[in-house]
Amino acid sequence: MAIEWQILGRAGADNALHVVVDSGQSRESFLFDCGEGVLDSLRPGEVQSVAYLAFSHFHMDHVSGFDGFFRLNYNRPDAPVTVWGPAGTMDLMGHRFRGFVWNLHADQPGEWIVREIGPTSLSTSRFLAREAFTPPHRQPDQPRNGALLQQGRSWRLEGRLLPHGSIDSVAYRLIEAPRQNIDPAAMQRHNYLPGPWLRRIIDAAETEEESLIEIAGRSLRVGELRRELLVTSPGASLAYLTDFRVEPGTPAWEELVTWLTGTTTLVCECQYRAADIVLARQNAHMTADLVGRLAAEAGVGRLVLQHLSRRYSSEDWSEMRDEAAQFFPETVLPPEWGLR
Repeated sequence: MAIEWQILGRAGADNALHVVVDSGQSRESFLFDCGEGVLDSLRPGEVQSVAYLAFSHFHMDHVSGFDGFFRLNYNRPDAPVTVWGPAGTMDLMGHRFRGFVWNLHADQPGEWIVREIGPTSLSTSRFLAREAFTPPHRQPDQPRNGALLQQGRSWRLEGRLLPHGSIDSVAYRLIEAPRQNIDPAAMQRHNYLPGPWLRRIIDAAETEEESLIEIAGRSLRVGELRRELLVTSPGASLAYLTDFRVEPGTPAWEELVTWLTGTTTLVCECQYRAADIVLARQNAHMTADLVGRLAAEAGVGRLVLQHLSRRYSSEDWSEMRDEAAQFFPETVLPPEWGLR
């Protein structure tokens, strides 16, 4: 199992996050935000494989590349496209879907499930290509179950509303299911030799009490071997935070730290240098030092800075990385940007 990720877009331009969760049996793709030009570094097939599109908010630099995504996916035949976002998402997506004169659509496949994240509930509408995306099919609202948004076979997606001036910006956290691996020490302790039978131990389709495996001259139940050989460890996790302002020492800061605690990779906006704190507060963004403090207090594994302001030079961007690294040494800029 693995979480593969890539920052899309250039430094100082619109950015997005492309993520693939590889369970070993399947690969599921996510896209967080979709600004102008961010899809240029993906092949059409990669764009068409994205089944989950999660918007932080709908300022232009986070959504202006959506038409390109929609053109490649509007009639996706194999599975629906699920869209997540804050208040207003269903109306905004509905206008986007209906912003074309549709023809030859009556027999087209394609379903879009649009989910709106409120403070205490989740709202959902379905849109169908064969109906020219009209009307929206509104579903009953569901209560929020903590931070959980959706549970897949090998992942869970969480969301948290953060303040960005007068609107909410959704922070997302994608978490792999716990990993189960064969313990080599247990193999040696029981004198078991490796072989194809080990795949049956990990295969969830094998029933614990009914399935038998011949090994070391004995017939052993799968459940017994699992208890002897399998060790469980937490899966990797990745969080995406952009366009928000939270002050240290406040309840909102402490709640965010708690939610992010132990995250493997934190991908976070870094709009302003520490010296420009007044501008950062006026525009409801974070400064480099605060981003570093957040990563340090949450004990994440790695901090990746993105969504850098174009007001700065490339030298400034590198120095912003250094400002964050004073608080959290494992701070990096996306390697594809070629910055120091």
